[in-house]
Amino acid sequence: MQVILILLLSIAAACAGPVGLWVNELDKPFTYTCKNSQSISFIISEHSNKNKDRVWDFSCQNTFNKPSSCIWTYYVNDFDKEFTFTCPFGSVLTGTSSYHDNNTEDRRWKYYCCKGGVEVTRNCKWSGYVNDFEKYLRWETPTNNYLTGVHSYHDDIKNDRRWSYHYCQKN
Repeated sequence: MQVILILLLSIAAACAGPVGLWVNELDKPFTYTCKNSQSISFIISEHSNKNKDRVWDFSCQNTFNKPSSCIWTYYVNDFDKEFTFTCPFGSVLTGTSSYHDNNTEDRRWKYYCCKGGVEVTRNCKWSGYVNDFEKYLRWETPTNNYLTGVHSYHDDIKNDRRWSYHYCQKN
């Protein structure tokens, strides 16, 4: 009985960490893209004080029948710098790519934007900041809206970023 209890506790401890639940591992690069015709609609992230980095996960929603064009951006930020990015020409955010630097304890970001048959430029709004430094982040696009942009700034003392999101409706 004691051996079974030890085995169960070992399995539970192994499952408790972020590996396997997240798109990325701490301090490692990652790329995430939604399936064709979808855009990012749900974002969660958890900060590690030990690694001074975040793990991320995303979900997607159906957005258009078929994308007419998609582009990857160049990196939209430098380390430790604030940035604001919105997808061009009525397109939506369908993917992201990032890498971490241990010297600055920050990430640089690229985004993948796709445009469908209908532009997404109506009733656009910014979410306001969705997290505090070193705290859990959870954001979901409001009903009938689509993610079109991102704003973030970095704090060198906390070694973390605060995030807000831009979203719009279809025209």
